[in-house]
Amino acid sequence: MKHGRMWQLAADAPKLRHQSPARRFWESVTILHRRRISVIAVFAAVAILVHLVFRFVLRAPLEIYQIPLLATLVFGGIPLVYELARNLLRREFGSDLLAGISIITSVLLHEYLAGSIVVLMLSGGEALENYALRNASSVLRALAKRMPAIAHRRKDSVITDVALDHIVVGDTLVVYPHDICPVDGTVIEGNGVMNEAYLTGEPFEITKAPGSAVISGAVNGETALTITARRRAVDSRYAKIMEVMRESEQNQPRLRRLGDQLGAIYTPVAVTIAVLAWAISGEAVRFLAVLVIATPCPLLIAIPVAIIGSISLSARRAIVVKNPAVLEQVSECRTAIFDKTGTLTYGDPKLTEQLIAPGFEQRDVLTLAASLELYSKHPLARAVLAAAKEEKLALRQASYVSEPPGQGLRGIVSDREVQITSRKKLIAQHTPGAEHLPPITGGLECIIVIDRCYAATFRLRDAPRAEGRSFIQHLGPKHQFRRIMIVSGDRESEVSYLAEQVGITEVRAEQSPEQKLTIVRQETVHAKTLYVGDGINDAPAMMAATVGMAVGQNSDVTAEAADVVAMENSLKKLDEFMHISRRMRSIALESAVGGMLLSLGGMLVAAAGYLPPVAGAVTQEIIDVLSVLNALRAAFPPKIISDMPEGPLS
Repeated sequence: MKHGRMWQLAADAPKLRHQSPARRFWESVTILHRRRISVIAVFAAVAILVHLVFRFVLRAPLEIYQIPLLATLVFGGIPLVYELARNLLRREFGSDLLAGISIITSVLLHEYLAGSIVVLMLSGGEALENYALRNASSVLRALAKRMPAIAHRRKDSVITDVALDHIVVGDTLVVYPHDICPVDGTVIEGNGVMNEAYLTGEPFEITKAPGSAVISGAVNGETALTITARRRAVDSRYAKIMEVMRESEQNQPRLRRLGDQLGAIYTPVAVTIAVLAWAISGEAVRFLAVLVIATPCPLLIAIPVAIIGSISLSARRAIVVKNPAVLEQVSECRTAIFDKTGTLTYGDPKLTEQLIAPGFEQRDVLTLAASLELYSKHPLARAVLAAAKEEKLALRQASYVSEPPGQGLRGIVSDREVQITSRKKLIAQHTPGAEHLPPITGGLECIIVIDRCYAATFRLRDAPRAEGRSFIQHLGPKHQFRRIMIVSGDRESEVSYLAEQVGITEVRAEQSPEQKLTIVRQETVHAKTLYVGDGINDAPAMMAATVGMAVGQNSDVTAEAADVVAMENSLKKLDEFMHISRRMRSIALESAVGGMLLSLGGMLVAAAGYLPPVAGAVTQEIIDVLSVLNALRAAFPPKIISDMPEGPLS
């Protein structure tokens, strides 16, 4: 097959069809519906402004200047009241219930300006919060948009484009340069590289040769590869990650807003005062006046302002808060769950010992092992390659590479059979020379077999972060965590070694992404959880935890799944985030409770008949300004933003 033909096929790949005008119209309607709260807020603000111009500038008659207010109450008030009524039927009593009652009462008493101001306050506060909140489905979109719609199937020397759903196990597929691999498979022709960062979280390219396994979602390098499909598209690794992510997204914990918690106390008090004012005076307008000034805008506006201020401060500290709800929740987390590699360690293993068996030369063993590791996606491969580079060894090309289940990495290098495996697998194979195996120690190791004989044990260390122990030891006293765990896909000995180094006693080793997800869900049932990781395999667990935090920028999908992303690869950023969160909660409470107390004073004045509804609405706006000004303090850094001890603790 000529390259010209290959590129022609790529150029002829089907493009997205142009949407019809009717489809575009209905999609626009759908978008407007999703953003209806923001639309209502903008409409109410414009309508009130038009009302004021008609009334005080143009001196228009009553019938004219009330039209914008009536429009606001129809197009904004009715949808908001309808939503509140639905919540009421579901026994969800939020802090915005007072606003709904105020809107209805203002219409009944013909106090349209007061009602319109309440519509603006209610929709504006909710729109501000919705603007800050992320759309969780962006994780799935980030995954889905990377996958190709078609694959290039070769049959009888003819290449045709087929939909992914039509690929079956055993099909021969051509992966063009820079294409995304459509399914899991095995290379049968060609030598090249693939970038599997999206699947492994490791930002490096992996060499491929005949026999090498390829994973769906990996990006091909400069040369075309021909592969045999080992799984259908729906069964491939990338699709499985999407499936777990979708399931995790649908089962996220429901977080109660801080404002609703306060509103559960505030709302009954306000309604009681309003009813008593009406009952004692016999004037229904006092009922409205009390509710208007009672409308809990310090809860609806000041809290989102404190949240957005904290998001801004976090961003200046290289911390990206993608889900503002976690700012309210992280201080309540009592179980901390950490991934191992790249989270509590630097994610950069070093080859520390080469224990060579009798009859083998160290340079020959390292050369053959490193030549085979060129084709490996395992993090330890980089350590072996780095050691070979440091010794200035000339690596050789493998003529065949395979990774059969349970046997480790195998290949033919310079006509010699090389295998890189584990101690357990070596003993199970009854390999000659196994009696020369060194004793088991903590940390990482890989076993080298050459020409079916034990040749060497390579020992490696992935160093714990310098601040790891001090960070872990201060989580309980300073942040009230009761349980701290490591949940890792690595083997038991190396995870236990790290746990001992950083001072963690609960260890779950050799866990798949699905098992991590199950563990996090089980722990979240008993207490709110914080999950910290860095690889794509951590993404489902992050989404299931109360708060998920990604450390570093190894995986775009992990960053999408996380609630918080620390752009700098340091645990100190996690400590800073917890301090910013705790301070945000304190400022938000000050703003909300302070505003509520001022509103309570205003309610008593209104109940006595000295504050009509419109004046009450204006007074409420003054209270809002004071609450918001206090809430803005969250955007400025405090004197102490981290109390983590500097350096390691013994």
